[in-house]
Amino acid sequence: MITFTIITVTYNAEDVLKRTLNSIKEQRYRNIEHLIIDGASKDNTLKIAEEYREMVTAAPDAYSIRIISEPDNGLYDAMNKGLRMATGNYLCFMNAGDSLACADTLQTIVSNCKLEEKEGDKLPAVLYGDTAITDNEGVIIGRRHHTPPERLTWRSFRHGMLVCHQAFYARTDIAQKFCYDLQYRHSSDVDWCINIMREAERLNLELANAHATVALYQREGQTTVYRRKSLMERYHIMCKHYGKTSTILMHIWFVFRALTK
Repeated sequence: MITFTIITVTYNAEDVLKRTLNSIKEQRYRNIEHLIIDGASKDNTLKIAEEYREMVTAAPDAYSIRIISEPDNGLYDAMNKGLRMATGNYLCFMNAGDSLACADTLQTIVSNCKLEEKEGDKLPAVLYGDTAITDNEGVIIGRRHHTPPERLTWRSFRHGMLVCHQAFYARTDIAQKFCYDLQYRHSSDVDWCINIMREAERLNLELANAHATVALYQREGQTTVYRRKSLMERYHIMCKHYGKTSTILMHIWFVFRALTK
């Protein structure tokens, strides 16, 4: 059976972590490895994580949970730790405050992407779906502005990050070829996703659309808080992958589209 590694990065996340952990614990599909990478939190984050581990491991349908807590050099450094530790067929990042869309999310991905009919090197490089946005209390307030295309390629991100990071499941053996680039403090996930999709094209591997909402994303994330810096990083990432001329023309189109709405 296909195993999913879910990586949760935390730091002083006591107010929102339970929502994330509960969404994983409630999954009916139990082939899960859950890695909790904590940045030496000073609040009750670790206590909540340990209580969650005790509860899950005591259940008859327990799944694997690993917790590490140590200082790091920021979000993407912590995510790199989880990336290196992952052993499942696919991995995704579900950080504190974010959650899986419903109790059937993982089973829906397996079924809709027909993963049981594929094996080994023929498995899709990426599984992806849609995302709903929540407020800070976890209440759904609407769909994400960007929606995933029917057919995703690495060129799709020229139009923005059309698939939310939390709805992007990368095949682990491919994902581990690419660390998050720590020169980007707020948008390294965009670069990482493009790198994986480019590798998928090189290997002639499918990017499979789950045709479902698979993630709930908390609106006030790091990228939102540091929006201007994030946009500058995204500009440089797009220049790197798509060329400067193409990127400038696309940004002119973004401005024109915004003014004519």
